[in-house]
Amino acid sequence: MIPTPPRPGLTRPAAVVQAEIHALLVATGGWLWGPTRELYEQLRDEWVAAEAEAARVEIVEAA
Repeated sequence: MIPTPPRPGLTRPAAVVQAEIHALLVATGGWLWGPTRELYEQLRDEWVAAEAEAARVEIVEAA
């Protein structure tokens, strides 16, 4: 099953997004073009944002 694109404004854990990226790659056999490429790029950007948010939280908690 190909994952659905994220809804704007919602932050999901990086592990959840990473699992969706993995599922997308498995479902497409690793070939990304057209709509699947766009979905991958959206998920990648969401994953990067989730990782950055997690790092900010760690820094604030450490302070």
